[in-house]
This record gives sequence, C-alpha cells and structure tokens, in this order.
Amino acid sequence: MLGATPKKQQYGEIIGVVASALAIGATLFLLNEAWGFGSEELGAPQATLMKMIIEGIMGGNLPWGLILIGVFISVIVEILGIPVLPVAIGIYLPVQLNACIMVGGLIRLFFDKMKAGKRKDTVISNGILFCSGMIAGEGLVGILLAVFAVFGLGEVLDISGILNLPAWASNIGSILVFGLIILSLLAFTIWNKNAKKSADEQAKD
Repeated sequence: MLGATPKKQQYGEIIGVVASALAIGATLFLLNEAWGFGSEELGAPQATLMKMIIEGIMGGNLPWGLILIGVFISVIVEILGIPVLPVAIGIYLPVQLNACIMVGGLIRLFFDKMKAGKRKDTVISNGILFCSGMIAGEGLVGILLAVFAVFGLGEVLDISGILNLPAWASNIGSILVFGLIILSLLAFTIWNKNAKKSADEQAKD
C-alpha cells in the first residue's frame, strides 16, 4: 500500500519513535524547568497520582485504605450502571478542569439529542474537529508560555498582573471568555451555514 520495502518502513518507524521521544522529552524538561510538575501553574494531577502510587509501592507505604475505598466506590458505580472512568476522572481532577469537562459533556449531550440525519453527523464531526484543535492549540500555547518563563519573559504576557483586577472582576472576565469559547463552538457547528448546506446536499444525493 505504501510502495516501500520493509527495510524502509522500519527506518521510518525508528525515525518516528526517536523523533517523538526527543520532542516529548524536551517538552517535559522545558515544562519542569519553567514551573515544575506539581506546582500551582503545572498541577499535572495524572502524573502526581502515578507518582504517589509508584512511591507507595516502592516504599511499602501505599495507602491501602484509600485504595479500598476507591475499589468499593467503583463497584457501587458499576452496579448502578454508571461508567467508572468519568467518575474517577471527576474525583481526582481539580474543579477548574472538571467544570470544563462537564460543560463539554453537556454540549455533546445536546448534540446527541438532535434528530438523526446527515445534519447531526456533520455537527458532531465539526464539533470534534473544533475541540481537538482547541486542545492542540492549548498545548502549543502552554509550551510557548514555558519558553517565555524559562527566559524570564513571563511577565510580558501576565495580563492579570498588568491589569491587577480584583478577584470578582477576574472571575467575571473568565466566565465571559468561557462563554465566547462556547459561542465559537456553536458558530462552527450548529450555526455553520456551510456545514448545513453540505449536509443538505449529502441528503439529496
């Protein structure tokens, strides 16, 4: 299918593994140098959780009480017919991430409740692409901010420090920005005239 020999394919796989390992390793070192994993700026709850488990196993001081409580909760959740993974994510992730995930889940539920058809498939597909782009963009911006922090340029983009707004004004501004993000998602999906026209053409075909 690729038109390449197995030897060249293996070369390509080796190059891909080495390049990705170097890129990921360099990114992790950069983030740790900028803020440090586990800090307020870089909480890394998943990594912190894995670190606690590994240190507990290697040191022989694993908090079995908490683990057993988690096991019983997962059993009860399964008996109730609720997926365990979303519940577990909601337990260990901080509330600032949980809130975004919950809002995204509600929007997806709204999309799923739409009437079946080409229009629904187009809306969901565009929504996944839009959100995937936002996740990738957030990661790239985070790396860029880490570069600024390492070189001592973090204060240049510290908008909250420059404006020095009170807490209530910052909270209102954050809610407004979050609302604009939701509106942009709706504009790219449900309110997208091009997507609606494409869906109508597919339905006619």
